[in-house]
Amino acid sequence: MGRKLSGRFVAGMTVEEALAACARVNGEGIAVSLDSLGESVTVEAEARASASIYHELLDAIHGRGLNANVSVKLSQMGMDFDQALAERIVGEMVAHAEAVDSFVRIDMEGTPYTEATIAMTERLHAQHPGRVGTVLQAYLYRTGADVERLVAQGIRIRLCKGAYKEGPDHAFPAKADVDANYVKLMKRLATSGVFCGLATHDEAIVDAMRTFVREQDVSKSAFEFQMLYGVRRDLQRRLAAEGFGVRVYIPFGTEWYPYFMRRLAERPANVLFLAKNFFKN
Repeated sequence: MGRKLSGRFVAGMTVEEALAACARVNGEGIAVSLDSLGESVTVEAEARASASIYHELLDAIHGRGLNANVSVKLSQMGMDFDQALAERIVGEMVAHAEAVDSFVRIDMEGTPYTEATIAMTERLHAQHPGRVGTVLQAYLYRTGADVERLVAQGIRIRLCKGAYKEGPDHAFPAKADVDANYVKLMKRLATSGVFCGLATHDEAIVDAMRTFVREQDVSKSAFEFQMLYGVRRDLQRRLAAEGFGVRVYIPFGTEWYPYFMRRLAERPANVLFLAKNFFKN
């Protein structure tokens, strides 16, 4: 049952299966971000093994002419036991991305990682401008200030609502407040002059952005919509047909089971979200 569920939202176990899924999505005029699943490694050898998959992906993306980049979690690169090691490993990955004209997105995890993730992104961006960006979560109170901090440096941001369980000391407890903050921040990002990704499946927010683009004459090239593999495929295709940039985040790998279990355990709302989308086109 778990494998059937994951098959909708995870593009297989191997690099080849992920690349095949990437090619299929590219065939619909949609870009991709590839994520090799795995978190919280405990020794350097595991971190290096995880990184080797990303180096393989970067070479394959370049060699096959795919419209794709990569997304990586710092806990998968050794952040939990050696922050300097994680930065060296990700720095090597960003340098590789620069060499093959690609891009690395450093994913955001829970609030214990927030400041360290942003700071590492800033340092790597200074070394390799335009080749690395990160993710900000609209449900955190601090995100408005973080947007201004990163935009001022020309660092690309992927804005999402936030998928980790956070308390009211860090995050807006009410969905309405999260949504309102998301809309405010997406408008700021889309007019910042720094290309951004708007990660949402919320059609009300998508429609708000459509209206903003039309009424404020915002260029569609200033941003892209980003969505998860297997979620709202109908909306992905419709937005692409309307001339908006769309990127699909494709996870893959043998760690699909802990990936699902962590996401579902961290935030019960994720269960309903996946269940609703399992039966949609």
